Amino acid sequence: MTEPKLEVIEEETNETPKTNGNALNLYEKVLEGCRLNVKMASQNEWRQAEIISRCRAPNGSMKFYVHYVDCNRRLDEWVQADMLDVSTLRMPQKGGKKGAHLKEENRDSSEAEAKRTGRKRKIPLVPMDDIKQEPADQNQPIPAVTSGSTPSLRGSMSMVGHSEDAMTRIRNVECIELGRSRIQPWYFSPYPQQLTSLDCIFICEFCLKYLKSKTCLKRHMEKCALCHPPGNQIYSYDKLSFFEIDGRKNKSYAQNLCLLAKLFLDHKTLYYDTDPFLFYVLTEEDEKGHHIVGYFSKEKESADEYNVACILVLPPFQKKGYGSLLIEFSYELSKIEQKTGSPEKPLSDLGLLSYRSYWSMAIMKALFKFKRSRPNEDITVQDISLSTSIKREDVVSTLQQLDLYKYYKGQYVIVISDEKRQVYEKRIEAAKKKTRINPQALLWKPKEYGKKRAQITF
Repeated sequence: MTEPKLEVIEEETNETPKTNGNALNLYEKVLEGCRLNVKMASQNEWRQAEIISRCRAPNGSMKFYVHYVDCNRRLDEWVQADMLDVSTLRMPQKGGKKGAHLKEENRDSSEAEAKRTGRKRKIPLVPMDDIKQEPADQNQPIPAVTSGSTPSLRGSMSMVGHSEDAMTRIRNVECIELGRSRIQPWYFSPYPQQLTSLDCIFICEFCLKYLKSKTCLKRHMEKCALCHPPGNQIYSYDKLSFFEIDGRKNKSYAQNLCLLAKLFLDHKTLYYDTDPFLFYVLTEEDEKGHHIVGYFSKEKESADEYNVACILVLPPFQKKGYGSLLIEFSYELSKIEQKTGSPEKPLSDLGLLSYRSYWSMAIMKALFKFKRSRPNEDITVQDISLSTSIKREDVVSTLQQLDLYKYYKGQYVIVISDEKRQVYEKRIEAAKKKTRINPQALLWKPKEYGKKRAQITF
């Protein structure tokens, strides 16, 4: 099987290449689940990809939705048939392990690839609403934001071994407009089908209601009474605020928030009930109101002592230190609760990097502070855990990752060389210039949801 001479066709004309009958028959063999080399437009290189779906354009040409193997799923895209190298086609193995593929000419069973599995956190789903059709009004230009940052090729919030069907693996929303930004989503989110067929979904940045046109959004903004997220403002400092939203009391907002978040979270699934969750929304304030930056959610009662269920910084605000701010705020709440906390597992690769960065700095600060105040005493892992509210297991794993946890004379000890101490002292000093949570500006008291229910039941 020879590769089609696609480059020659592209040189002859700038229009869509016309495919002859033989070429069409060739691409008919490319089915869902096949793997072959595909030219990635953003990287201008050939990479192995899996066919997720295919369709025929009005002009008769074939289009394929592909997932690039070992790449983040936000890079998945529709490609034209001339971007495929059919000579490298590998068909799915019949009766073999899911995900295993064989080359069409030489079916070698040793090529089967095992899939990793992982539990997915559920976040609530909003029901499908009936929406009247109205033509979109997009006369006013809006600054475009594609992703906030260039998608990394590996590991960013991705998990291998997704069990959902092909439909939920295909990005179904082309664009959203939120406040001053237009953002290209990364993943599937179950917005109503009447909206996903449009070029852009318009979202109110205060109540997060989704609408189908600029005109609808303008009408809604005239009626919307909110200039900040609903719920209690529990933190305000230097134009940054946190609002606590109860998923039971503000169900509509919580469901809309989860729909929005799913556009940028690949390792989460959705379900209907928001009642068991609290949502902490970070906002930036200006003369028009409080604009959403990101959020994290947590269960009202967590048997595993998780202090974060889902966490997200919206793409226009990424790489500005807000992720670390959300993590720090979650631990400030744990300190007030006098508990140790941990994010829900498994963490995405980027999530693990963010948490490791925060844990490293918090633990080293605790060590230096302890040694300055009590130079002749020994500090234990439990002491670090209590002072930082970081769960003991996370303290140990971070110390091991930093190569500071050593086994010496029958016991584990924390060993810091002078060189590492100087490095971390410089990092801690540099971190003082960054935006941090001011604990004195936090006005919050924990609620005992379990005790209240027990009293009512009794």
